[in-house]
Amino acid sequence: MDTTTGPLAGRTDPAARRAGRREWTALAVLMLPLLLVSMDVSVLYFAIPFISEDLAPSSTQQLWILDMYGFVLAGLLITMGALGDRIGRRRLVLAGAGVFGLASVAAAYADSPQLLIAVRALLGVGGAALMPSTLALIRNLFHDEKQRATAVTAWTGVMTAGISFGPVVSGALLERFWWGSVFLVNLPAMLLLLILAPLLLPEVKHPSPSRFDWPSAVLSLAGLLPVIQGVKELARDGVKLPPVLMITAGFGLLYVFIRRQSRLAHPLVDLELLRRRSYGGAVLANLFAIAATIGMAVFLTQYLQSVLGKSPFEAALWSLVPATGAFVGAPAGAVLARRFDRGAVMAGGFGVSACGFGALAWVRTDSPLWFTLAACAVYTSGLVAAMALANELALGAAPPERAGSAAAVLESGQELGGALGMAVLGSVGAAVYRHGMADAPAAARETLGGAVASVHGDALDAAFTAFTRGLDVSALGAALLMAGAALLALTLLRARRGGGSAPSGR
Repeated sequence: MDTTTGPLAGRTDPAARRAGRREWTALAVLMLPLLLVSMDVSVLYFAIPFISEDLAPSSTQQLWILDMYGFVLAGLLITMGALGDRIGRRRLVLAGAGVFGLASVAAAYADSPQLLIAVRALLGVGGAALMPSTLALIRNLFHDEKQRATAVTAWTGVMTAGISFGPVVSGALLERFWWGSVFLVNLPAMLLLLILAPLLLPEVKHPSPSRFDWPSAVLSLAGLLPVIQGVKELARDGVKLPPVLMITAGFGLLYVFIRRQSRLAHPLVDLELLRRRSYGGAVLANLFAIAATIGMAVFLTQYLQSVLGKSPFEAALWSLVPATGAFVGAPAGAVLARRFDRGAVMAGGFGVSACGFGALAWVRTDSPLWFTLAACAVYTSGLVAAMALANELALGAAPPERAGSAAAVLESGQELGGALGMAVLGSVGAAVYRHGMADAPAAARETLGGAVASVHGDALDAAFTAFTRGLDVSALGAALLMAGAALLALTLLRARRGGGSAPSGR
């Protein structure tokens, strides 16, 4: 079992296993860094024009300023999850908060594109230290299954909401302050975490930690980074040889990584855990869910801004409306899971999400905004309900001393799912758009942004129609992904007859 020290140590008798005020306060403290770490994925969407004007980055540097944070975050999750299990999760949270806070100050006052790119990488290091530990500590704070389900539901809702809040927060700040303010907003929460974490969070680590396997850490990073970057390049530039080679090389290194894990007595990734239906199935279901969500987000943002003519800040505000579905769906899923089979409830959530995506396939250029937002709220409610249950199921399946590694693998799957969603659904939508613009000038044929900049009148209306058709087809693809996730939940995540409410077998 794991070793726990600090304010919550020694609570082993059944009467003391239900969480009290201290534990719920600790959860609230953990939610602050989680919100900011997830916000930083999208917080620069409005700030980039101001950064470009001030620092004059090249087009390549601008892409790296946007992508470096998520790139490093995704690559280091597995390493940081395993490290937290060995050195202590509270210690890693404190280190991550310190790095994230210092990097935020450095980013706010960066005076060159190169420095900003480097500091965004450092922010990714801090975020990778924080994310798996915040989820893993829930495993140690909440021993009662119902309370843990509620806590994981809150974790999932905050993580999902953070991505939506990022553009809104940056838009509001940029109306009054300079672009560095989008980074400085991180400081109060990180300072609060540094003060309160030692008082509220237990220190949890493996009782007899093995020596950390640095070669495996390097292999996981070297394998994940080219796969995620290659998939992003395929989504942006279409099928070309360099990203295909990059993805192939990445998967080759990940194969070597997995082979190494199978031979180690104390691996970074517990392959035995991945073979369990409750854990491996939850990881795969979450990958499908994030692929559909991120894949459609790009289309919906462009639809609001370009087709409906909303300003970036207006589009960001309207995009918060579907997020309300998360605050309805997640608690509803948790309540239903107490009365019915958890896998069946997850399948129902994915089914509701599929219906929402299916409704988006009927969106046209003149569709009322309420219809589009309602469809988005439906798919969000079902998806977040299912994801919260999947996260709780996966976390409960992991031994407490391996919770950090388990959380990291779960989150790495989500990062990979996001990249795959952008590539697959993005490529499908782009292909439909280009087919509809076959007779248009080259600039208008490539992207909707190019059409807005280069054509007018009927030609621009044709571009809007072609783009909306691409959105419709991509929405059907997302609905199929959700149907696949529902089938996965029914086949892998339903309890076996007589086996309780959650599967744990292989």
